[in-house]
Amino acid sequence: MKEEMETQHLEKRFGVIAIESGYVTPKEFVDALKIQVMEDIEKGQHRLIGRILLEQGIMTLEQIDKVLGKLGKGMPLLKESV
Repeated sequence: MKEEMETQHLEKRFGVIAIESGYVTPKEFVDALKIQVMEDIEKGQHRLIGRILLEQGIMTLEQIDKVLGKLGKGMPLLKESV
């Protein structure tokens, strides 16, 4: 439960930074969040918001890395084999 809350908090912060950096629009981010929530409910699997935005062609790995760098995180998408 704590890990899930932390992930949600990071995703909100990820979104704020991505929007402020001009990488995504608020609508694109909300649409990606809707996909994430639907997958959580329907498939019981949680995909990272960055992965969804990457697969939709909205953000690049470099942009995701920059946002994660501002969050003090590494490159988890690369570890998952993009």
